[in-house]
Amino acid sequence: MIEAIIFDFGDIFINLDKPATFEGLKKLGLSEWNDDLDYLNHQFEMGKISKDDFLSGIQKHCPNATTEEILKTWNAILLDFPLYRLEFLQMLTQKYRLFLLSNTDAIHIEKFQKKTGETFYTDFYRCFEHVYFSYEIGMRKPNVDIYEYVLNNHSLVAEKTLFVDDKQENTDAAKTIGLNVWNLQVGEEDVVELFEKMIIK
Repeated sequence: MIEAIIFDFGDIFINLDKPATFEGLKKLGLSEWNDDLDYLNHQFEMGKISKDDFLSGIQKHCPNATTEEILKTWNAILLDFPLYRLEFLQMLTQKYRLFLLSNTDAIHIEKFQKKTGETFYTDFYRCFEHVYFSYEIGMRKPNVDIYEYVLNNHSLVAEKTLFVDDKQENTDAAKTIGLNVWNLQVGEEDVVELFEKMIIK
């Protein structure tokens, strides 16, 4: 019997346009997304470097772009957050312990909050017993330690906990420590179909 649900954020609740940022950076002069940028992104997502260091790191690959242009392009990934998903989440709070676990960075969260407004994002965060952003806790999925961290912090039993994420590598890792998982297929499934897709009581 499922007692708790851990949700990802991007493409689970807020819609994302993942190619938008890369396409935008290409227009700013980036030739390709490489290992250096991947490392830079992971460091920023784990809060290991500052916003300014992150933006200047990208600027080295787009020397003719301003930091303002890079910032705008970095946030191009963020689309809308449909109200019906928030309403579904609010309904779930009556029956389950809910947690948010997201690989994200300070820039994206600041933009999300500004875009949706204080009332909306407060109502959203209030649905969760705890909100975990990778840049605040210094860990990121799919490393197993991040799942164990959440489970241990709240005395959750893996076999009684469901983890919902759109990335296969993340759900595969969660499965190795006994978590129930739903690898949501973006564009084909919606989080509000939880009860149709997952047999949970």
